[in-house]
Amino acid sequence: MEVFQPLGLSPELCRQRQRRLSRVMQQYRLEAAILVDPRHVYYFTGYWCRPVFATAFLLTHEQEATLVVPAPVEHSVAADLVRVYESNKMGTLVDLPVAATIGAMGDRLRRFQRVGADTGLPPVPALSELVDLGIPLLEMRRSKDPDEISLLRRAIGAAEAAYAYAVQTLAVGVMELDLYAGLMAAAIRGAGEPIGDFGNDFQIGGMGGPPRDHAAEAGEVAILDLSVTVRGYRADLCRSFVVGGIATTAQRDAHSQVVETLDDIANRLGPGVSCRELDERARTLLKNENGWVFPHHLGHGIGLSAHEGPRLNPHWDDRLQVGDVITLEPGLYGPELRAGVRVEDDYLITRDGARKLSSFPRDLTPDEISTHAVARAF
Repeated sequence: MEVFQPLGLSPELCRQRQRRLSRVMQQYRLEAAILVDPRHVYYFTGYWCRPVFATAFLLTHEQEATLVVPAPVEHSVAADLVRVYESNKMGTLVDLPVAATIGAMGDRLRRFQRVGADTGLPPVPALSELVDLGIPLLEMRRSKDPDEISLLRRAIGAAEAAYAYAVQTLAVGVMELDLYAGLMAAAIRGAGEPIGDFGNDFQIGGMGGPPRDHAAEAGEVAILDLSVTVRGYRADLCRSFVVGGIATTAQRDAHSQVVETLDDIANRLGPGVSCRELDERARTLLKNENGWVFPHHLGHGIGLSAHEGPRLNPHWDDRLQVGDVITLEPGLYGPELRAGVRVEDDYLITRDGARKLSSFPRDLTPDEISTHAVARAF
């Protein structure tokens, strides 16, 4: 199993992102940009803290960066000035912490009139003209830098550690809640630090949803869709396992169709490729005469949000770009399958195609995944 060293975003690459933000500010004729979404503060400065605390970041048209934090900074960050606001009083958190961060930089804000902001900024009387930077920031975040990819790989490794636990643990009689608790513990150990959100689907014998007080039955499929979050960056992987180790002919046929579709689409990834056309091809490949259905998207971008651009979905018309990190998650579902089969992997779009970032075996039964294969996956 790969051992990840403590890491975070690179201050040098954060400065590069600040320069890209400065170009956006010039485009919108902004004197400054103020960001209070902790993901954006982290993205541009490399400062990460517990989500319970608020942070803020101010970048001026002169590219001077101010960071407002709840405690003195103990590591290198991409900021010219760091201010500490009063986040608690004798251990009790203050009300309206975002407003408190804004108050900590008030004298600086009074210098500006036309300012860009992200969502979540409270009313600031000193600012007469606010410009919403939500869409430009999402566009910036699509192309992942090397430090972001490192964090995504760390999150992917933590998810794969959880799958290794599932392979060793999933058996008839296992309770969904107990499996969920063990998966989370394995992911935390794999990450080497506390994790954030953990994903959506943990049900055995169901298409998806939170864990229930349900005992696994022989022949049911556990569709485990894990979105492990490490310092804001979210992996998104899915594996499907048949409880009891004996898959039916229908389950194996569906699994083969899903994996073949996944590989076919992965081989077509590259810059400029239409996401809508990829989704359409997947739906064609997943057609069958058994009544099995594919009711959800083919995939989506991942990063600081669970779903980012591009969307591989007929409701969007995106095209892949260099630096996108995406998921592909074809699936087939029906009562005959005892839930269904979904397999999901993560890919980085490169200049000449795509690089697969995830590596855990895709086998349908835990017994088919040998100890050697699990170890090799990391």
